[in-house]
Amino acid sequence: MEQSLSQMSLGYVPAQVLYAAAELGVADALGDGSRDYGSVAEETGTDPAALRRLLRALAGLGVVTQLDTERFSLTELGNRLRTDVPDSERDDIVLTTAPELWRAWGDLSAVVRTGAPALDPGTGLTAHEAMLRDPERAVKLRAGMAQAAREFASGVTEVYDFSQFRTVADFGGDEGTLIAAILRAVPGVQGVLYDQPDALDRARAVLGAAGVAERCEVVEGDLTKPVPAGADVFVLNNIVRDWDDVRATSLLRNCRAGMGPTDRLLLVETLMPPVLTPDESAAYGLTDLNNLVFTGGRERTADEYAALLDGAGFTLSSTVAVPVPTGLPDYHVIEGTPTA
Repeated sequence: MEQSLSQMSLGYVPAQVLYAAAELGVADALGDGSRDYGSVAEETGTDPAALRRLLRALAGLGVVTQLDTERFSLTELGNRLRTDVPDSERDDIVLTTAPELWRAWGDLSAVVRTGAPALDPGTGLTAHEAMLRDPERAVKLRAGMAQAAREFASGVTEVYDFSQFRTVADFGGDEGTLIAAILRAVPGVQGVLYDQPDALDRARAVLGAAGVAERCEVVEGDLTKPVPAGADVFVLNNIVRDWDDVRATSLLRNCRAGMGPTDRLLLVETLMPPVLTPDESAAYGLTDLNNLVFTGGRERTADEYAALLDGAGFTLSSTVAVPVPTGLPDYHVIEGTPTA
């Protein structure tokens, strides 16, 4: 049944109901059985009467079942709000409705007027920058990015031939999910992971677990400065989408400065269809708008990537689609060749 515009405008209500339940740990408190709302309130440190009202709202979303006037239990869907289940979505919900991002979306009209991301008035930070400065949120945000990388990392190694290179450098590689997959798939290749200091310990752990730590150098660095030479392919995974054209061009020029004429640049990104169907809007249109609000970045079409690369001293030489699980937007390996 098609929603009215007024019904669409109330979408913030279920989002905040889910955020409150996730942030308060309501699903963990309910556990496997049924419990009365008073004991759940005591465990979660909430007001009993207010929690009862939250639980009733969750029942309307299919997250819990109200068994009688006192007791509630989780549904199969609601079970995924728990932190101790394999298919937990709790951290995803906390991140996507985090206060920093919520406030930024509240400024959407101003964002559209100016074309610039929303900035916190007290700190001048984007929502993305603010979340990375919060230790707890930063861990969850990086974990979410790592999970996304795991979804398509093996696909990247399936569609692109890394055996033609001696050394693969993953710039902004975070905890090393992609470079680990590349090194496991191509035993003869050496790797370099280049990122901020707070990512490096996790990267070493991931590389060690993958059995490739001895073949991968972990280097502290800053992508806003020229990158070191030495690798013959430079990989940027889900990086360029977080930057506007001016900053993205500067970033790519920093890469070009460290590359020889036969080296290659690989961007692992989604490609925005030039014309969106209604079915594609959620995967591409809303994601693109979220990039603007959250980081100031954007999704780009193949032609827009070609123009971006050209402005940084590259020619777009190929795009290769990456197999991804159903429900994710299409990813591509976008290859850039240095221009003379």
